[in-house]
Amino acid sequence: MTESNAVAGTVAEGLEPVREEFAAVAAEEGGDLAAQLVVYRNGAPIVDLWTGPELTGDTLLGAYSASKGAAHLVVALLVQEGALSLDERVAHYWPEFAVAGKQDITVRELLAHRAGLVGADEGFGIEELADDRIVAERLGAQRPYWRPGTAFGYHALVAAALSGEVVRRATGWTVQQHFTDRVRAPYAVDFHLGLPEEQEHRFRCAQPMLLTPERRAALVARASGPNSLTGIAFNRHHPRNPEVWELPNFRAVRANGTASFGGVASARGLARMYAAAIGAVDGVPPLLRPETAAAFAQIHSIGYDLVTREHKAFGAGFHVTGEYHPVLGQGAFGHSGAGGQQAFADPRNGLAYGYTRRRTPFPAAAAPENDRLIRALYAAVAAA
Repeated sequence: MTESNAVAGTVAEGLEPVREEFAAVAAEEGGDLAAQLVVYRNGAPIVDLWTGPELTGDTLLGAYSASKGAAHLVVALLVQEGALSLDERVAHYWPEFAVAGKQDITVRELLAHRAGLVGADEGFGIEELADDRIVAERLGAQRPYWRPGTAFGYHALVAAALSGEVVRRATGWTVQQHFTDRVRAPYAVDFHLGLPEEQEHRFRCAQPMLLTPERRAALVARASGPNSLTGIAFNRHHPRNPEVWELPNFRAVRANGTASFGGVASARGLARMYAAAIGAVDGVPPLLRPETAAAFAQIHSIGYDLVTREHKAFGAGFHVTGEYHPVLGQGAFGHSGAGGQQAFADPRNGLAYGYTRRRTPFPAAAAPENDRLIRALYAAVAAA
């Protein structure tokens, strides 16, 4: 590994272009970028970089929706073991769900954002939204916003509360318990679905995007009404709804490990988690068999997303990441986050990628610099 002058950390020999691209991204943000980038190849780290004030490689940041990736690795493991079936009805595991036209929704449809349960009619206070059991109970009694299976829309703040209730009903354990015991502990993954109080000193609060007049005008132009499907999915119709960028700053969210958005991780944790999903790490066998990873990475929903009003591609609980970054190998899967996070596994190339940043990008989604960093990575790996 070689030391970086522009940013802290190391890269394997031949991957200096990745360090240079990361340094260029930091320079373009005028010193405001606080971010981490980690890549594993065949179970070993090959990139470990960070930059910015109050940040080291061990700093923990909000994972936002990258938390869904952690939660749905648990679901994939349980399907692999036969404790769950993707084509079983949700109501088989969760009988109270079979009301208001939801009796035939399958686990597969739920994971693929096809259930129509993007939010609650009256919305959630932050204390309610942070509690997966409350979210699941409310949505389990509610009628869907579209006929299940006919369309899809990103269940942004609730997806893993719903799938997590299926896990709890089927196994008696929460998603958070499964993740801690079966993923985080055995693979030494620096990702917490439920941050212990004694680890709080490692966490750095998320920061809002820097709003120029142009960005402010663009946000106003992009805004949907609070009672629109988009508004309901992002809980904007509730009078005490916080901004999305604020979510990890609530201790209740971090402590509960709210499975849709409340994870706390370093980029080391993000990358190592996906490395462990597809290959051995430090002698521990891979979490998923290749056929399981391939089944969950298959496209389940693609096209116009009713919530984001954009072209999206989802597998079973994951993003089909190659649809967003075509340089990736077929079968890549993972999940991004609204704070700029990107994390995925690329089984064909043996790569696992984790990127996180402290300040929310514009727009709030996977940060645009990920495309540059990923391209630089794949070009360097091919040339090495």
